[in-house]
Amino acid sequence: MEIYTGTDIIEIDRIKDAIKSDAFIKKIFTEKEIEYCESKRDPARIQSYAARFAAKEAIFKAISKVLLLDYGMEWKSIEILKEETGRPYVNLKIDNKKKQNLKMDVSLSHIKDYAVATAVAIYEE
Repeated sequence: MEIYTGTDIIEIDRIKDAIKSDAFIKKIFTEKEIEYCESKRDPARIQSYAARFAAKEAIFKAISKVLLLDYGMEWKSIEILKEETGRPYVNLKIDNKKKQNLKMDVSLSHIKDYAVATAVAIYEE
């Protein structure tokens, strides 16, 4: 068993400016992520986008060594969804045989100015 971690932090204002562009939103986030974020009122809407962006960065850091970057990874290949309990989980949309041996966990948090995410990848051959 191999365990990998990734962490990312982002300033909320960077995402606030970026999501003014519909092209940015559609490039980075899946329809389900957009639906979730858009269901919130500002500032929670912006914080939700920022936390998901940070999570995608953290996940990429955690899985890059396992998957050796030999897959066609795009921003939307990583989807951050919520369980009924509100706990976030990762839906990896990649075509890679190693994916079946990969378990992911993610934690998101945000405050007024920052969003942070930590990802843990457990790989068992």
